[in-house]
Amino acid sequence: MLFGSLPLWGLLAIFAVAGLVILVCGIRMTGLADRIADRTGLGEALVGGILLGAATSLSGTVVSVTAALDGRVSLAFSNAVGGIAAQTAFLAFADIIWRKANLEHAAADLAIVFQCALLVLLLSIPIFAYAAPETAFFGVHPASLVLVAVYLIGVRASKKVREEPMWKPVGTHETQHDEPEEETSDFAGNIRLFTVFTVLMVVMGLMGWAIAQVASVLTDRYSLSASLIGALMTAVVTSLPELVTTLAAVHRGALQLAIGGIIGGNTFDTLFLTLSDVAYGEGSLYHAIGRDDLFWLATGVLMTGVLLTGLIVRQKSGPGGIGFESVSLLAIYGGAIAIQAFAV
Repeated sequence: MLFGSLPLWGLLAIFAVAGLVILVCGIRMTGLADRIADRTGLGEALVGGILLGAATSLSGTVVSVTAALDGRVSLAFSNAVGGIAAQTAFLAFADIIWRKANLEHAAADLAIVFQCALLVLLLSIPIFAYAAPETAFFGVHPASLVLVAVYLIGVRASKKVREEPMWKPVGTHETQHDEPEEETSDFAGNIRLFTVFTVLMVVMGLMGWAIAQVASVLTDRYSLSASLIGALMTAVVTSLPELVTTLAAVHRGALQLAIGGIIGGNTFDTLFLTLSDVAYGEGSLYHAIGRDDLFWLATGVLMTGVLLTGLIVRQKSGPGGIGFESVSLLAIYGGAIAIQAFAV
């Protein structure tokens, strides 16, 4: 193992530096994504949900795939689903800093509601696979292929929902609209935007690999729970860009980009499971996980359901000036951490 001979302080230093680099890259990518949304005309919800969501999730993808290649199924799985829970909780912090109204009320966008419903569907597939008889073709469970198919269909449907909505949210004084701020005709400028964006993605991927190596060493050396390390250590650190970029987007008033980036990142994170299943190669990933891993998957489903409810209800203001869904998300995530901590 590459970092196996390093002392604890060395491991923690690598972990911290990698996390910091991921954080800085993520902040830069948010501004680029907002400009790309304006220039391409695709809108903040769609660009945030697909491009920014996938890009900021790259480091987490590398963590899960690297862990699966090493046979660390629990670390790979919990890193993916633990990140979904953490990132959903981040929306509550964004709601706290947006004082004009409840964030889910102000960011009314049908594409976001659809992406949230899509995420519930995607998270249900691994649960079905876990409960079904163990099956694998060439070492890959059919559910992993279904995840990819549903994701791709959902991406296409998201674009259609934005362009030809059959439902429209009622506008209020608190509703923020997605209005492009840049011209779309600067071809050379667009190329530069996408080039810088791609370079930042590669850097984040390399940092994700470093974090996976450190997590593996810590798990083995100190006999730590791989599920706990994945859900509360690697998942949270690789999700830091989502936290900062979400808060930055809200500060700029790009509310659809903020929520779309979180939900889109979460939908993309479900594909970690497909990639991890392929990388594992020793049979069904879903039948090699434990109850602790399934616990974080269930937490992600529960939190997404609460968020979807909030997006539909669109409460203007609730407890503490934020929506009921934000209070619930913080309570659920905090409770999940407490349960796991006491269970160890």
